Amino acid sequence: MRRFLLCAVFAMAVISPAAAQYPDKPIRFIVPQAPGSNTDLYSRLIAAEMSKTLGQQIVIENKPGAAFTVGLDAIAKAPPDGYTIGMGLIGGLAIAPHMVTKLPYDIEKDFQPVAQVSRAYMILAVSPKSPLNSVKDIIDYAKANPGKLSNASSATGSPGHVGAELFKYMADVKITHVPYRGGAGAVNDLIAGHVDMMLEGLQSMAPHVREGRVKGVGVSGTARSPAFPDIPTLAEAGVPGYEATTWLGVVAPAKTPRDIVDKLNKAVNDALKSPPVVAQFKLTGDEAVGGTPEDYGRLIKSDNAKWKDVVARSGARLE
Repeated sequence: MRRFLLCAVFAMAVISPAAAQYPDKPIRFIVPQAPGSNTDLYSRLIAAEMSKTLGQQIVIENKPGAAFTVGLDAIAKAPPDGYTIGMGLIGGLAIAPHMVTKLPYDIEKDFQPVAQVSRAYMILAVSPKSPLNSVKDIIDYAKANPGKLSNASSATGSPGHVGAELFKYMADVKITHVPYRGGAGAVNDLIAGHVDMMLEGLQSMAPHVREGRVKGVGVSGTARSPAFPDIPTLAEAGVPGYEATTWLGVVAPAKTPRDIVDKLNKAVNDALKSPPVVAQFKLTGDEAVGGTPEDYGRLIKSDNAKWKDVVARSGARLE
């Protein structure tokens, strides 16, 4: 027992100085989506501000593919030394685990939450060529004509897809899902009237709503969006209790030392208060969140449970 304690003390003496000096070289920041995506844009903005607190360059590395698993797997399997971190998102950490047959990592065991970055809402938009002008119109028509309305999504397993599945379940209606390979094609077909409706991120759909290219009828949060105060929440508009938010947050490999996690957490929270980040969130209508690693961990766990049930009811799978 004495020998064990001596070894433990020696190990702490070896590890602590290295952790205290952290970081003493550039940090790799993995983004599990392609350049130009909203996740990529936020990652670059946050990383640039984090580097000011940490005193080291943070290098962005995009690793898209396979329902976010390529990038997340690179984070999970990196050495837990704080020099590889990345952006975790709801699609990869709370939705895809219930749609992908076999993940190369365990969400609960292989990641260390650092801090939530953002909370965002989706907007339910209707084709401008549709006679439907409200959530009540959609529900009434769908009940009278099961399966005849169509809802687009940017991809199977996207937040817009599972958010719409939750809407259909809670409203007790049947609407046909039409998945696309990316949001641009889906939005274009919505504008053209080839599909009837779409639930999509506010930052992506907002310009089209403002310009009248689509009709916004409801937002997915618990409160109205400051960007669209005249558009009711879906809960207000006819689906009591409905709520579906999206989020981003910084994660590290599991077993990253706590003092390193704390330094990264402070850097994220500092970044969220910086003028460039505050200005960007004001522009998009998203909410900066921050908080502790435990706060973010609880969110990942609770949303995993929520979307597991939704995905199971929908029967959707990703191979």
